[in-house]
This record gives sequence, C-alpha cells and structure tokens, in this order.
Amino acid sequence: MVAGVSTRGPSVSSRPLALVTGASSGIGLEFARILAADGYDCALVARSHDRLEFMAADLREKHGVATTCITADLTLDGSIDEVFAAVPRCDLLVNNAGFANNGPYAELPETDIADEIRLNVLALARLTRRYLPGMLAARSGGIINVASTAAFLPGPLMATYYASKAFVLSLSEALWEEMRGTGVTVSCLCPGATKTAFFTRAKMEGTPLLSMQPLADATMVARAGYEGWKRGKRVVVPGVLNAALAFSPRITPRAMLLRISRRLVER
Repeated sequence: MVAGVSTRGPSVSSRPLALVTGASSGIGLEFARILAADGYDCALVARSHDRLEFMAADLREKHGVATTCITADLTLDGSIDEVFAAVPRCDLLVNNAGFANNGPYAELPETDIADEIRLNVLALARLTRRYLPGMLAARSGGIINVASTAAFLPGPLMATYYASKAFVLSLSEALWEEMRGTGVTVSCLCPGATKTAFFTRAKMEGTPLLSMQPLADATMVARAGYEGWKRGKRVVVPGVLNAALAFSPRITPRAMLLRISRRLVER
C-alpha cells in the first residue's frame, strides 16, 4: 500500500508532469534528474520514504520544480489505485521499477517469483493502462517502459526476470503501434548491465556478466531512453555491444543462446 504522499513546490504550475517509478536510485533516479532539468515537475514513486524526500528537495533546489513523493510498494494490492489517486494525470510515465531473482526456478520461494511478476509485469501494465486515456485525450505525452537486453534472450537461472522483460518489450512495441497518429509515444528502453544496486539485490556479484564489460553509467542510460522517446523511437538499446546482444537471437541457434545465457549469470 502507499505509506505516504507529500508534495512540495509551487501550488500552480504550467510545467509538464513526469511520474517515475523506482525513483529512489539507479536509472529511475537519473530519469528524475534529467526530467527536472528539462522542465518537468516530478512525481517520484519508491518504497524508500527518506530517500525520496532527499531527492525531491535536491530537485526543487536545483531546478525549481514541484515534486510529489509517493512512498509505495507496487507489489501490494491497492498500491496502483493509491498512486493514481495521488497523481491522477501525468504527461510522461516512466515505468522503471523492477527487480530480479537469481537461482534455479524450482528452488526460489514462490513469494519471490510472485512479487517479481507483480512489479515487473502487472504494476507496469496497470499504470500504463491508468495513464494512457488522459494522454490520448490530451493528444500528447507518453510512456517510457524500462525493459532490458534480457528481453531478447531466454534466461536460465533468471527465468522470471527475462520473461518479464520480454513481456515489457512486447507490450511496449504493440502500444507504440496503437498510439500511431495519436500524439502519444510509447518507447521501450532496453539497457544492458548498468551500474546500479540491481545486481546486489539479485545476488549476482561475481557472475561473468558483470566482468565481461564495464557497467554502463545510469545517467547515460536514462539520457538515451529519454532522447529516444523524444524522437519517437519504438525501442532504445544503448551501447554498441548491447545492440549486438539484442540482435544475436536472430542469427544464433536457440540452444546455444540458452547455454551462453546461463553461463553469464551462474554464481
């Protein structure tokens, strides 16, 4: 459920409003910074109340924007309703919140798998559904859904995460086409390994994936996603190596992809 909502800044604003989930760190934090610098008021959603309040104060001081902090766990029943009640419209929705479990599927707690699906898939799909009608009525705005290069691959030992990101990519591409000619743009950002707390939570330290190339900078990834969305791109894959990885399923036998994908995330 939503634990708290706080709003600071001008009570009346003519600036566009961006709502960013998973905004307390990593790519979500960098999206908030970039959007505030570009003139957006920001509604920030995450579980960490103190972290959100600190960020919001920083955005107000540096950019003079209004900020709304929504402390919420989007895996819980009722959280989407309460987020929408707190922020009933936005010009840009950034669905960034997500996490991964790493381990054999048969050994993972069912609750962990369910929470991963609720956050990565269901929360994203429901927030998208809530905010799209207002954007269509205004004939402007849009949505950036954050997926991963995992969306293009099968994912042994991270099966739910890879499958969830394939859902995000498929949904985003379909909506990109549905929104054609409406003034609304839906874009899917598919970063590779990025320097955030994601890998610690997923217990992936020491895996080959993290040593095969330098981790991308979260600011660069968020900037690529935002600029790609502004240009109307359907899918944004930052980095040459990541683009090659996203292309590889088209030319690599599936059985080989499965073996490679597994070895990259094995501890």
